[in-house]
Amino acid sequence: MNWRSRSRILLLASLAGMGHHARADDFFSTNIAPLLEKKCFECHSHRQKIKGGLTLDSRSGWEQGGDSGPAVLPGHPEASLLIKMVRWTDEDHQMPPKEKLSSGEIAQLVEWVRRGAPDPRILEVTRPSATDWWSLKPLVKPALPAIPGEPHPVDAFIRSRLAGLKIAPSPEADRRTLIRRLCFDLHGLPPTPDEVERFVHDADPRAYERLVDNLLESPRYGERWARHWLDTIHFAETHGCSHDLPRDHAWRYRDYVIQSFNEDKPWSRFIREQLAADCLFPEEPRLITALGFLGAGVFDHSAYQTAPTNFDYLDRDDLVTQTMGAFTSTTANCARCHAHKFDPITQEDYYSLQAVFAGVIEGDVGFDEDPGVAGERLHWQALITAAEAQDKSVLFQPDILTLVEAWEKRRGPSLQWTPLDIETFTSQEGAALTREGRIIISGGARPDKDTYVVTTTATANASRMTGLRLDVLADPSLPQGGPGRQDNGNLTLTGIGLELLNPDGSPMQNLPFARASADFDQQGWTSAMAIDGKEGTGWGIHPEEGRSHHAVFALAEPVLLTPGTRLRISLQQHSGRSHLIGRFSLSVTGAAEPGAGALPQPAEQALAMRPEQRNESQRLAVAASGLRQIATQALEKLPARSFVYGAAKHADVLLAVGKGTPTTVTKPKVVEVLQRGEFDKPKGQAVSGALSAVTALASRFPKAHAGDESERRAALADWLADPANPLTWRSIANRVWQHHFGRGICDSPNDFGRMGGDPSHPELLDWLACELRDHTGSLKHLHRLIVTSSAYRQTSEDRGDAATLDGDNRLLWRMNRRRLDADSYRDFVLAASGRLDLRMGGPGDRQFITGPPVQLTPTLNYEAFDWASQPGHRRSIYRFVWRGVPDPFMDALDFPDLGMLAPVRGFSASPLQALALYNNPFVLHFSSALGSQLNTPEEAVRRLLLREATTAEAAAFGTFADRNGLAALCRVLLNSNEFLFVN
Repeated sequence: MNWRSRSRILLLASLAGMGHHARADDFFSTNIAPLLEKKCFECHSHRQKIKGGLTLDSRSGWEQGGDSGPAVLPGHPEASLLIKMVRWTDEDHQMPPKEKLSSGEIAQLVEWVRRGAPDPRILEVTRPSATDWWSLKPLVKPALPAIPGEPHPVDAFIRSRLAGLKIAPSPEADRRTLIRRLCFDLHGLPPTPDEVERFVHDADPRAYERLVDNLLESPRYGERWARHWLDTIHFAETHGCSHDLPRDHAWRYRDYVIQSFNEDKPWSRFIREQLAADCLFPEEPRLITALGFLGAGVFDHSAYQTAPTNFDYLDRDDLVTQTMGAFTSTTANCARCHAHKFDPITQEDYYSLQAVFAGVIEGDVGFDEDPGVAGERLHWQALITAAEAQDKSVLFQPDILTLVEAWEKRRGPSLQWTPLDIETFTSQEGAALTREGRIIISGGARPDKDTYVVTTTATANASRMTGLRLDVLADPSLPQGGPGRQDNGNLTLTGIGLELLNPDGSPMQNLPFARASADFDQQGWTSAMAIDGKEGTGWGIHPEEGRSHHAVFALAEPVLLTPGTRLRISLQQHSGRSHLIGRFSLSVTGAAEPGAGALPQPAEQALAMRPEQRNESQRLAVAASGLRQIATQALEKLPARSFVYGAAKHADVLLAVGKGTPTTVTKPKVVEVLQRGEFDKPKGQAVSGALSAVTALASRFPKAHAGDESERRAALADWLADPANPLTWRSIANRVWQHHFGRGICDSPNDFGRMGGDPSHPELLDWLACELRDHTGSLKHLHRLIVTSSAYRQTSEDRGDAATLDGDNRLLWRMNRRRLDADSYRDFVLAASGRLDLRMGGPGDRQFITGPPVQLTPTLNYEAFDWASQPGHRRSIYRFVWRGVPDPFMDALDFPDLGMLAPVRGFSASPLQALALYNNPFVLHFSSALGSQLNTPEEAVRRLLLREATTAEAAAFGTFADRNGLAALCRVLLNSNEFLFVN
C-alpha cells in the first residue's frame, strides 16, 4: 500500500465536553466539514497535490497555513485570510478560483470563525521518512529472477512481471524495423536505404550486435544523446525573460556535452566536471567549458537590476532545481518555503544547497585550451598582481630589475599628464565622496546608479588640453580589492562629460570626445562605449578587478587652458546594481596623441630622473610600472582566450588554471534560511550541504563551507558522484531507459518522490543502476545491455489479450510506438534530401533573420530564412535556440520550452502540425531538393520510408506525381504516419 493510501483523515468527536463544545462540533460537522470537502479539498488536501502549501483537511493544516501564512484566526473572521479569499475582495486571491461560494456558504464560514473555528479533526499522516521510500533506500544489486531458459538479464525482470499476469512477450521485430529503431534511438537519424538492405540481408548471427557497436562508436551518438541532456537542464543560447539577449559563447558547453557522450566519459566524472571543473581539475583548462552547466538556465536581467537580493535567491533556486532534478530526480526546490510536504527534504537542506552556489557569477568565462599557454598566462598575471601591490619581494628581485632596466632603455619619451586638483565633488545619489590629496574615494551608501560631478581649476602647468585621463584605483577596502564598488569589484562608466565653466559656475562650452582607449576593456564593455551616448553601454573591467586601471578620452579639438579656467567633469554610472567607481583621480595632457599607454604619475616623474638619483619609493614606482607593462605586452602576445557562457567563482580564478595558487579568492554571499521563503524574513545562515535523507553520506559540508567558493561545489559534486548515493545512479539509469522505451521505469524522471510515479520494475531499475555504477559509469555499457535485450527488440504490434490486462503497456509486453521528436524529423528530412551537413561543433546556426530592437528581445523572422544557405543544413543540435522567440516549425513539432526544465518531451496531435509538415518553408525547400533528385515514385518511397513500394502504392503515387510532381509526393510522404513514427 503506498503512502497516499496510508494517509487518512480521522474525524474524532470531542469526548471531553458536552453542551457548548458538542454544539460547536455539531455546527462544524454539519455545515463546515462538508463545505470544505466539496469546495476546497481538490486543491487543499492530502488527497491531491497541495497548492500554495495550504491544507484544509485538518485543524493543524489551517493553523499552520500555507505560503501566505495561517488561513484562519479564530474569533476574528475579518482578519482571517480564508474569509478574505472566499469573499473575492482581492482579484489576485480568489478562492475557489472557478466559482465563488454562495452568500450563504460564506456566511457559514464567517460564523464558524466567529465561534472560534472549532475543528475536532486530527490528520493522521505517515510522515516522510528517509528509510521507507524506494528511491532513498541503499542501492544493492538484486538477484536475477529465476526464469526458464537463462534469458538476458533485462528480460529476466521483464518476463517475471509478465508471468505474474500470464502475459507472453511479443515476438522480435523484423530487421527493417530494428535498424530504423536503433538508428533513431542512438543517432536521431535514419539509416540510409543501402544500410537497411545490407543489414536485412546480413547472414551473420551477430549482425545486430555489430550494428549496435558501430552506432555507439559514431560521433552521431554524442549529438543525439547530448540533446536529451540539454533538454533536461533547459540549456539554450539566450537569457530568456524580458531581456532575452544572446549568449554568444554558450555553444562551447553544448560541444563539451557532445564530446563527453562520444568519449563515454564516466558518469561520476561528468558530474564532477560540470559542477567544479575549475576546482577539481585545474590542470585541464579546457574543462572550463563544462561549467556551462552552471549557466544553462534562465537569467532574469530585469530582476537582476531592480531587486538584486531577490534575484540572487531566485537564480540560485533555478540552479538548485536544475542540479538536483537532473542528477538525483528530486524536487528539493519544493522545500523553499517550508519542509517538503511529501518527501524527507527539510527547508535547511534546500538552503544548504543554495549555499553551495552562493559565490557563482554568471557570464562569459575565459580560459586557455592549451595548458602551456594557461601556465604562461598565470605567470604574467601573477607578476602584474605583484606590480599592482608594489610587492618589494618580487619587484626588487635581480631578474625583475634586469627586465625593467631593459624596458626603460627601450621606451621612448614619456607622455606627460598633469594631475587635476579637485575642488568640489558630489554624488547625485547620496554616496559619501571624500578626498585624499588628489584622489576621490566613494564610500557610505551604495546606490544602484550614480553620477559623480567634480570641478577643478586649471593651473599654470596646463596650457593646452587634448585629452582627459581617468585612473580608477584598486584599494583593499573595496570589494575584491576594487576599484569598483560592485560585489565583485567591477564598475561601469556609462558616460563621461567635460565642460568649460563660466566664472559663476554656469556652463560655457561642452567639450566632446573623439575617441577613447584603456589599459583594459571588458568584453562587450569598452572605453569607447563610455562616449557613444548610449545609456545601456559603457566601460567595464571584468574580469580584471582587483587592479588599478585607466582610460584616456581624447578631445575632438584641442582646448587652450589659461590659469583660472574652470572645468566640470561628470562620471555617469548608470548600468545598475552598484557598478560604481570606488576610488579615482583625474589628469589632463596636451600631447598630440593622447592614449592609454601612459604610466602612473609617480612613475613618469621618477623616469624623468637619472636612475642613481631615485629614492626607494621612486625605484619601486618604476619597477612596478615597468613590470606591469612588460607583463601586459607578454599577455597580449599570447593566443586569444576562448570563452564559454557559464558561472563560476570569478573569472580571475578561472584564468589562473594550472597548478599554481589562484590569484583571487572570492567570498561567497551569505545565504539565509528564509521564513516561508520570504526575502525579508531571514531566520539564520545556511551551511552548504545536500540532502539529509541520503543517510549513507554526510549532508553538510562545513570544511568546504569555510574555504574557497569552488570547494563547496566540489563537495556537492563528490556527494552526487559517490557510489553510495542511491539517487544519482537510479536517476541516470532511468533516463537512459526512458529514451529507449519512450518512458522511464519511473515515468517522472525528475521526481522520484511520493508525488512522482511508482517504478514499474523497481528491481530492474536497481539492477541497471548498479550495473552502470559498477562498470565505471559507462553509458555505452548500459545502452548495449538495454538494446540487446529481447524486450527492446519486440514488435510494437498491439495484442488484444495483453492490452486487456495492461492497456498502458507498463509491463512492456510489446515495444512502445513513438513519434519522431522535432529534431529527428528535421534531421531526417535533411538526410533524405541529401543536404545534411555533418560538420560538428562551433557557434549555433542562426536560422532566422534578426530585426529590432537591439537591447531587448529582438524580433526574429524564421519564415524569411534562406534554406539554401549553409547554416540551414547542419543537425538540429547545432541550431541557435532563442528561448523567448522559438522557431514556429519546431514549436509545432513539440520542441520543448527551454525556459523550464524539459526532462520529458510532450507530444501533441493537431491540425497545425499537419499544416506545418506540408507548408513550412523548410519542408517546401527540402522536398523540392529531394524531388529534383528522384526519377520515380518508387525512389521516393525507398528514400523516405526505407522500404520498397507495393504495387498499389506505385500506381497511386505515380498518378499523383504525374499531376503534382515528385516534390509534392515527397511532402505527402513526409506527413505520413509511417515516416513520423518509429515502430
